[in-house]
Amino acid sequence: MASGESARHWAHPELPGVDLLRARYIRKSFTPHTHDAFALAAITRGVEEFRHRTDIERVGPGGVALINPDVPHTGYAGVPEGWTYRVLYPSPELVAAIAAESGAVRGTPAFREVVVESDPYSHRLLTEVHRAAEEGNALAADSLLRIAVARLLRRYGTPLAARPAPGAGARIALRARAVLQERMADPPSLEKLAAELGTGPFALLRAFRATFGMPPHTWLTDARVRRARELLEAGTAPAVVAAQVGFTDQPHLNRHFTRIVGVPPGAYQRERARTYKTAPGTPA
Repeated sequence: MASGESARHWAHPELPGVDLLRARYIRKSFTPHTHDAFALAAITRGVEEFRHRTDIERVGPGGVALINPDVPHTGYAGVPEGWTYRVLYPSPELVAAIAAESGAVRGTPAFREVVVESDPYSHRLLTEVHRAAEEGNALAADSLLRIAVARLLRRYGTPLAARPAPGAGARIALRARAVLQERMADPPSLEKLAAELGTGPFALLRAFRATFGMPPHTWLTDARVRRARELLEAGTAPAVVAAQVGFTDQPHLNRHFTRIVGVPPGAYQRERARTYKTAPGTPA
């Protein structure tokens, strides 16, 4: 990690369904990626800039970024000194449960706003969830988390719009994704993949980008890192993980993992091992 940068990506054993990231980045640049969870980020210093779908967003101190699951985005410094933030990654299932119990959103919840700049209370709630978790105060962390998510949903939430039936291009993209997911460690070339699906390479590129917001090779890297996280959490050695998900070697895994998750795979695995060791009912 670059000089002056620091990051901790972790989970609290009594906050199931939530990941936490506390970081200061200066030269860090997140490559296009998605999360299978929501990302609720409170910027405490500096400015983060990021591409969200096709728009460039910018959020400074006191601002909050709200990113829905499976939405492609990047992340990089918007000023020379970089940015510092605290991020919560609650699972869709947890957010849906909070939405249903609180009555904040009917149906499948999502956020209609990407950047919120004038809501100091929501910003404070997100940072206080982190502080409570870091202090080992699970009751406060869980309570504040639910208060924060319910408030954000009431103010900026919306029911997720029903997706229209996929057209011909989307159907091809979905089939391509299934092939890449199944053959992650040894994927076909674009030309071979297109031939298997009965289409042309450029037509496949256009359809895949239109459906998933990124080209197939970028999606595959993102999917490999998601799978790598699962294997690391299960205790698989990083070198073995690299081979199983299709990266050339461990340095290749390290580079892509850090560009998407924000910390190296070794640090990520150590934090998860600490979480599982201190989980309720587990001997310390």
